[in-house]
Amino acid sequence: MIERTSTLLFVLFAVGFYSCTPSDRLTLKNGIWRGVLTIQGNELPMNFEINNSNGLRVYLINADERIEIDEGKIVGDSLYLPMHIFDAHITAKITETSISGSWTKNYEDDYSLSFEAVHDDADRFRNTTSSQTFSSKWRVTFIHAEDSDTTEAVGIFRSENNKMTGTFLTPTGDYRFLEGTASDEEMKLTTFDGGHAFLFTATTVSEDSIAGHFWSGAHWHETWYAVRDENAELPNLDSLTFIKESYDGLDFEFPNLDGDMVSLSDYQGQPLIISIFGSWCPNCMDETKFLKKWYDENKDRGIEILGLAYEAKPDFNYARGRVLKMKNKLGVDFNYLIAGTKDKEEAAKTLPMLNHVLAFPTTIFLDAEGEVKRIHTGFTGPGTGHYYDQFVKEFNETVDGLLND
Repeated sequence: MIERTSTLLFVLFAVGFYSCTPSDRLTLKNGIWRGVLTIQGNELPMNFEINNSNGLRVYLINADERIEIDEGKIVGDSLYLPMHIFDAHITAKITETSISGSWTKNYEDDYSLSFEAVHDDADRFRNTTSSQTFSSKWRVTFIHAEDSDTTEAVGIFRSENNKMTGTFLTPTGDYRFLEGTASDEEMKLTTFDGGHAFLFTATTVSEDSIAGHFWSGAHWHETWYAVRDENAELPNLDSLTFIKESYDGLDFEFPNLDGDMVSLSDYQGQPLIISIFGSWCPNCMDETKFLKKWYDENKDRGIEILGLAYEAKPDFNYARGRVLKMKNKLGVDFNYLIAGTKDKEEAAKTLPMLNHVLAFPTTIFLDAEGEVKRIHTGFTGPGTGHYYDQFVKEFNETVDGLLND
C-alpha cells in the first residue's frame, strides 16, 4: 500500500508539474538551508544547499560529504523530493525561503517524521562551539534501550573550524559523517543522508569519560558511555564471519536483474569479489562507490565483482527496481543478483555455509578456483579518515594476492 501511495504521489506531482506555466512555479532560493527533523521528541538539525542553475539540485551536507539529489519536483507550492538511492522522500509545502512537511520511508509502515527548513541559515546547531574537551579517541559501549544488548565501538571526534566532526566505528560499519557542536560539558552530532537520520548527544562524566544517547529515526534508541583511550580498536573484522567447518566452501544460485538464475560456478576461473549488501544501507552506498571506482580502474586485470542484494521487501520486482536505481545513480558497471531480504536471520538462510550474516555490507574474496580467501565484515568508510585509507590499502593487497596466485 505504501509503495502504491508513493507512486501515486509522484504521478500527481508529474501531472501538476507539466500543467503549470513557469510563472506558476515557486522556486526555492539558492544557498545554504537549515532543516530540522523531529525524531522521538528531539530536534535533529541538518544543513543542505539548493542550486537552481540547472534544474532543482539539493545537496545534503554532513561534514565533508555532499549527497546530490536531482529528482525533486515543485508543483505550485508543493515539493516532492525523492532521497537519492534510498526508498524515501520529502513532501512539503514551500515558500521561497521555507519548507514545511515530512520525511517518509516508503518501505516501512507508518514511518513519517516532521521536517521543517529555512533559507540562509548555515548553523547546524544554535550557538555553535567546538570545545576541545571531546576531541579524542574513545572506547565506546552502546546499550540498546529495550533489551540491554551491547555493542562495542570506537569514537573519533575532532574540533575544526568552530564545529565538531567525527564518527563511530563499529564491528558492522561506521556511522559515517557526523557534524555538530560541543561546549566544555556537552556534545551534539547529527547526520542525515536521505535514508537515515542519526542524533548523538554526550555529556562529560569525568575528565576522561562521557555518556550520552543515540537516536535513530522514528524508533531506535540507545544509551552509550565512553572512556578516553587513544589505543581503542575494534576486533579483527576479518575474523567475525567465516565458512562453517561442515561446508567445503561458498555456493549459491540467485536471479540476476533480468530474472535469469546465476550460480557461483558461472564465475569459476577468475578471482571474484562478492559484496553482500542492500540499497537501503548507507555503509553499502559507501562501499559501492568505492567498488565502482575501483572496478572501473581494475576490471582489465582479470577480476570480477558481484553484488548479492538483500532488499527491504521480498518482492522481486521491488528489489530489482531499488537495485537498478542504485546501479544507475552510482554508475556501477558490475553485476547484481537478488538474494533475499534485509532480515539478517533470513539472509543467513540463503548462505547457510556462513556462520551468520552479521553486517551489510560483508565482502568475500575468492581466488580463481572459487576458494574463499578472506571475508571482511562491515565497511570502514571515508568518514573514518585514516581507517578508510587502511581499508583501501588492505583491499588492494588482498586483490594483488588473488591475482598473483
